[in-house]
Amino acid sequence: MTAVDLQHATRHPLDPDVVPSTKANAIFALGIVAAVTGAFVGGVIPATLALMLAGPAREELRAARGYLSGAGRVRWGVRLAWVGIVLAIAALVTAAIIGLLHLASTRGGGNQFAPGTD
Repeated sequence: MTAVDLQHATRHPLDPDVVPSTKANAIFALGIVAAVTGAFVGGVIPATLALMLAGPAREELRAARGYLSGAGRVRWGVRLAWVGIVLAIAALVTAAIIGLLHLASTRGGGNQFAPGTD
């Protein structure tokens, strides 16, 4: 008898079936959207929503005592949400550096010393 057969054999007939968590699916989808759009700074909004939903989803999964599945999707959704936030921060820092370099190159036009100054 395999482990799967043993699990089904010891299960009481009146126990409810394992149901996938819809919040886990939403967190995973929001995490994917955050990771894909993070470099465009738009990933911050779905990442924030995913992180806000993750806490209550974990509590529901714990309270369901195994009859609600989706812990892996919650974990991956949170990881992808953080990837989206990091990409958005990296995009903002890169844009700021490029902007400062552009501003520095167009402002002075060279040295502002008087002619004949060494």
